[in-house]
Amino acid sequence: MTAGGVFPPLVEAGVELPPERAARFARHLALPGIGALGQRRIAAARVLVVGAGGLGAPVIQYLAAAGVGRIKIVDDDHVERTNLQRQVLHAEGDVGRPKAESAREAVAALDAAVRVETVVGRLGPDNALALFAAHDLVLDGSDNFATRYLCSDAAELTGTPVVWASILRFAGQLSVFWPGRGPMLRDLFPEIPDEDEALDCATGGVFGALCGVVGSAMAVEALKLVCGVGEPLVGRLARYDALAARWDELRFEADPARAAVTSLAEVAAVCRIPAGSAGRADDISVGEVAARLAADSRGLVVVDVRTADERSAGAIPGSVHVPLETILTGGWAVLAATLGDAATDGRDIVVTCQAGVRSARAIDALRESAPAGSALRNLAGGVAAWR
Repeated sequence: MTAGGVFPPLVEAGVELPPERAARFARHLALPGIGALGQRRIAAARVLVVGAGGLGAPVIQYLAAAGVGRIKIVDDDHVERTNLQRQVLHAEGDVGRPKAESAREAVAALDAAVRVETVVGRLGPDNALALFAAHDLVLDGSDNFATRYLCSDAAELTGTPVVWASILRFAGQLSVFWPGRGPMLRDLFPEIPDEDEALDCATGGVFGALCGVVGSAMAVEALKLVCGVGEPLVGRLARYDALAARWDELRFEADPARAAVTSLAEVAAVCRIPAGSAGRADDISVGEVAARLAADSRGLVVVDVRTADERSAGAIPGSVHVPLETILTGGWAVLAATLGDAATDGRDIVVTCQAGVRSARAIDALRESAPAGSALRNLAGGVAAWR
């Protein structure tokens, strides 16, 4: 394939590079289709990166190294020691710091000329449209379905292209969703999956170096779009199997029957579910549960409704396992038989799952046959928030 692009450049070229900057990017300047003009486009680009974790880390590193002029990073999480196995933008000394701020400092150490701004917070329906409209391109490195669909919907409403990817265990996939030029996430996956019924990296695991492979491929797609070179992954889903060392591709088209996105109303309802949010009157925070368990565990009992496989990957100490399907079939009688006196001695019965969705469903089912006054509480954010 020639360096000529299938689509025109996304970004207009900026001012000529001073000699010291041109020398830094000499290997780009020698590339057909990039050259000095393409490097000026890269320097003028305004890129939004959602997530500074497994995918965001290599994305941010390679965009900064390529000389992208302005990068804004949105992430509400903090660096944990378990992140360091794959999130190579962060170091041991960053544990406990906001990921967005850690990433900003890492970029400054690499190239102080790259302008980096941070939003230490979550991308949500309240800020997505303004953020997308202010940038040429978005790279979605988020780790949950709500944010992925929020990115796609905000892109459709603002006309902003999105480079999207996801990873789990030994596999990754990526695509480019460009409104008006190709299909979107909802054409590929029409329904927003139940966040609580899907494995995440904490429960399913992720091969650390896989993040580098897929995240680097995201940066490649972004730079191709900026410069207008090659054939971007518009209408194509690239899939990588690390164990087989094999890439394959699925082509897909826009669904003519799909209604166009006209607002963020649907995804806004889903975005209230993420860990730490309080969406029900019977929610109880992980902080309160942890404090009460540490002070006197006799005041509450924790019931875990996940599967046995999920519990094997980690559970709240002292929690009792009563699978959701058992509760839906047997109701309060099954729970009472399992808990014994703890079901009726006035303790708060805190029900948990992975993210707080199945536990809410279990509580609704239990209330149909529970004795009056039973104190059923939903652990907001579930085991994911507990971690």
